Order: sequence, then structure tokens, then C-alpha cells
Amino acid sequence: MAVEMARLIGRYGGKSLVVPALREIPLEDNSAALEFGIRLMTERIDMLILLTGAGTIALFDLLKMRYPWPSIVEALARTAIVARGPKPAAALRALGLQPTAIVPEPNTWVDVVRTVDERLPVMGLRVAVQEYGMPNPALLEALQRRGAEVFQVPIYKWALPDDLAPIRHALNEIIAGRVTVMLITNAAQADHVMRVLEQDGKVEPFRSALTKMVVASIGPTASERLGHHRWPVDFEPSHPKMGVLVKETSERASSILSRKR
Repeated sequence: MAVEMARLIGRYGGKSLVVPALREIPLEDNSAALEFGIRLMTERIDMLILLTGAGTIALFDLLKMRYPWPSIVEALARTAIVARGPKPAAALRALGLQPTAIVPEPNTWVDVVRTVDERLPVMGLRVAVQEYGMPNPALLEALQRRGAEVFQVPIYKWALPDDLAPIRHALNEIIAGRVTVMLITNAAQADHVMRVLEQDGKVEPFRSALTKMVVASIGPTASERLGHHRWPVDFEPSHPKMGVLVKETSERASSILSRKR
């Protein structure tokens, strides 16, 4: 979404420096997803929790390579499907399927667990969790504490970009004080930034620079990760969407900068 992000920033009067921090790669070994298919078709999966739209599409594309689509639909009729927000719900509907429950905003793992508690208690159930780039231990542990037998289904994972020159340039610009606002749109971005900073020995200069600029996070999941790395979170938008993030940050940036400086 680099082009779209740059256009949004320009629309609100900003000068963009958009660099990739993530590269999405398919798992070389899809054994967990294939095992999920076997369990779904021959045993039972009581609940399927879908965490991302892209992961939902990839999972069902993989299943359709192994099984007839009518058989998949018949098996899913016996399975409660929980969609973490509108993207996996839209992916399901594009396949002609309907989620049993949709997790409301801000779509964090806490909201997933709350939805499950309210709608679909998991005591004694087999629960498959489609993972999004990296595992979410807190979600898995919360489900297990509630008595669920949890089965992880990783579909894709994140890697650093092949070319690290753009991200190194952006980090050097931040450290030099030439960037006033940083927008984080994915929790894994922070992990990758820290990996590059650690390789280059620039973690502390970067953290120092963050105290003099605006750090805006797209939502609680990303903010939780920023806190883990001891980054300040100066702003979250009213809805965890890219357009809202840019618009509302543009409205608040000046006052936040005045306060921090």
C-alpha cells in the first residue's frame, strides 16, 4: 500500500518518506495448514478463528487444491467461524461463506477472546487459529486457559525486505531529526525496525529521536508491540484504518509536537 499511503500523506499536506519494513513470503512448509485440512475433513474442528483476510484467502486456496469445494463447505457447516474484523469476514463472503461471529474494533486478541467468551465458549472444543505472519502467544494461552484444544495454522510469515537500503535511509533521517511524524501500520514493522537498528548499533539514538517527534500507531495491536520495544505511542486513530490514521494524525500532529518539544 506504499503508493496509496504516499497519496494520503500528500493529500493532507505532508511530504512522504514511505519505505517497506516487511516482505510477505509464503511458508515453504504448509504442513500445519494441510493437517488442518485433514482434521477438518476427517475428524472435527469445532471453531476456526481467522485473523487476517490474506491468510483466509490463502488457507482456502490451499484447501481447494486438495478437496472438492462442496466437501469443504459441508465440513465447515459443522464449524463455528470467528472472523477478526471486516477483512477476514469479507474474504469469507467472497467465497460464499458467512462468519458465525465477527470480532468488533479494534480487533485485538483481547477482543477475539471477549467475542468467544460472549458468543462461543470454548471449553472442551478443538479450536484452529489461522496465524498472521507471527504467532500470538497471548491469544493461544487465553484460549487454552479456557479449556480449548488449540491448533495453530500458520499460512504466511514476514521477512525483512531484500534491500535494506531504503529502511536504513529512513532510520538515519529520523535519527538526524529530519522526520517529524512516523506512522506505524503493522505490529511486525516495529520488530523489523529494531532488528535493523540492532544490526547497526543505533537503537538508543533512534529511541532518543522518537522523544522529539510524533509516533502514531494504527491501533492497539501495533501499540502493544511499540510499548514492548520502549517506543512512545503519541496517537491512535478513532478507527484502525490507514486513511483515518493519516487524516487524524495530520489534525493532531502540531499540538503533539508542541507538547513534546
